[in-house]
Amino acid sequence: MHESVDPCPPALVTGFGPDQLAGFRIGVTSDRRSADLIDAFERRGATVLHAPTVHMRHAEDDAPVIADTQRVIAEQPDVLLATTSYGMRRWFEVADAAGLGESLQRTLAASAILVRGPKARGAVRAAGLDDRGMSDEETTASLVSLTIAEFAAGATVAVQLHGQRDEVQLRRLRDAGMRVVTVAPYAWSTAGDDDDRVTRLVDAIAARQLDCVTFTSAPAVEGLFLAALARGRHDQVVEALRQGVVAASVGPVTSAPLQRAGIPALQPDRFRMGALIRLVCEHLEERATLRVRTRHGEVQLRGSVAVVDGAPVRLTPNSLTLFRALVTANGAVVSRRALASALDGDEHTMEVSLSRLRQSLAAPGLVATVVKRGYRLDV
Repeated sequence: MHESVDPCPPALVTGFGPDQLAGFRIGVTSDRRSADLIDAFERRGATVLHAPTVHMRHAEDDAPVIADTQRVIAEQPDVLLATTSYGMRRWFEVADAAGLGESLQRTLAASAILVRGPKARGAVRAAGLDDRGMSDEETTASLVSLTIAEFAAGATVAVQLHGQRDEVQLRRLRDAGMRVVTVAPYAWSTAGDDDDRVTRLVDAIAARQLDCVTFTSAPAVEGLFLAALARGRHDQVVEALRQGVVAASVGPVTSAPLQRAGIPALQPDRFRMGALIRLVCEHLEERATLRVRTRHGEVQLRGSVAVVDGAPVRLTPNSLTLFRALVTANGAVVSRRALASALDGDEHTMEVSLSRLRQSLAAPGLVATVVKRGYRLDV
């Protein structure tokens, strides 16, 4: 089950400058339509790591889809639940290729069609059909609730599945006394253990080298967890997403597996890709940018980029860890032990990294030494 996601071209997400996300690093886990997200973030200056954690795939053999189609035609359902645009289009493609297109269209024209969201409605109308109504929340659960409210026990309901069987919702229909037939025009598959892109994504999240990871379907979240588990980094990934790396979700269905893992989800009010893009931009710019006034001008930390009195400097992972600790302290002293602990190293490693940080900032005196205590920003 996943949200109905309408892509919003970057040009339609207005009010943002080309450097709005400069310095921030964003992971994109979606497969289809990922180009819209990637383009939107990159045009605003972000660095994007794209690694689909699930893939939408056709069946190797269309025979099961054809058999399901024949059953739907034979059953003459009273109701059709159309859940996704892609699924409806794929269904008709297979039916047409098998010589069943006209029969399927006649059958569905005689059914009451309920759609989960506007994209499914568009696909239904593109097939020359019309729908009777749309679910309130654009979820399969609310679509099933609408069906139970409007149709009596004994009705035959055809359900176009969306990549995986939602047995909970199918059981609700059966428990209401309805006869259920299903068709699955496509399926989800998770990334393989040898997928280098997904390995880089898992490693980057675990090391907190990303500022945000976006999800547009619940299977993509589950796919990330499975990939992290296969690579021995599940706990590290979950902990990073709980604190340090923002998990941005397109809607409540996608957020559910995140919330079950105790991960807070950044989620727009409208379950649309354009709204997700806008929310990520606003959150990173307004809430994930650290700012402090110093004797050397304003200092900002934007993802992996330090901005000192207007001059941006991209930091290495160790320098970033140290500088984040100092900026967060806002001028207070951070002990040598605390800084070494942040690097998971000893004090000698910390001293070497701190020296490199000072050189890269090119602002002598910004990181001040407090004898026998530690370091602080010169505020």
